[in-house]
Amino acid sequence: MIKAASLPIDVDLFSLSEHLKQQAMSHRINEESGNQIIWVNSEADAILIQEILATWQEQTAEERDSLESATKRRSSSTGLLSNGATRFILSNLLANPITITLIGCCLLVAAFSSLGASTSKLGFLFFPLISSADFGSLVSDIDSFTMFVRTLMPMFLHFGELHLLFNMLWLWYFGKQLEFIHPAWLFVSIIVVTSFASNVTQYLYTGYNNFGGMSGVVYGLLGYTWMIHQFMPRSKLVIDNKMFIVFVVLLVAMEILAGSWIASAAHVGGLVSGLISGIAIVIVYRFVLKREAIA
Repeated sequence: MIKAASLPIDVDLFSLSEHLKQQAMSHRINEESGNQIIWVNSEADAILIQEILATWQEQTAEERDSLESATKRRSSSTGLLSNGATRFILSNLLANPITITLIGCCLLVAAFSSLGASTSKLGFLFFPLISSADFGSLVSDIDSFTMFVRTLMPMFLHFGELHLLFNMLWLWYFGKQLEFIHPAWLFVSIIVVTSFASNVTQYLYTGYNNFGGMSGVVYGLLGYTWMIHQFMPRSKLVIDNKMFIVFVVLLVAMEILAGSWIASAAHVGGLVSGLISGIAIVIVYRFVLKREAIA
């Protein structure tokens, strides 16, 4: 194993260790020469734990006590669960309820629709048919909350195993990071904005509503995460320029090779809305709230 950090013996690492467990980060803490040593399996984990530790050490004693009390309550509530898989799922549900709920909804829809092959009873998941040729007219024609909700529903519908697997993996990757540092209302707002923007863009581009998937939201979260990482690096989001470029290149390649099968406009709409949302949040946090990080 790799040595990630060394701390004095009198530092209580209980809440930090529990948080790492909730993030499914394998680690071990033991005593050596009067210090507590945190061991991990890889260099990447060591770097990530060092970043998390830096943020944890910046917290006040009151914040640590509050976090430790909440962590102990969660630990006691799950202490009777002997099944490791059940405990893992429950701990992640407690730590990432919004992301887990979105993934669960997608999996349920995939099961009921046979991965998009049978949607006769799921018509409400498709984008509502609106006779509008431009964005302004379309928005003005959304005259009820129910219709607005229907503009978001296509994100739960997937067509095929690969489509579902790709979106769920990246929704988990970006979702758990953003949900951890954002207020719940702000994280939900980002999901709503990127979903609405991606679905509206696809509908206006093609003129029909036979599309679906979380891809637009995933690209929205990509753009948002990248923007926050660029201008608020102390938020400790795990992304770099290479990952962003790979996603953009993949988007272009999908349009060239499988444009008729891929909702490329939704990807673009999600990405642009994520970038704009990121810029807006950076302005609010950096220049209005005077903060260096979102957490």
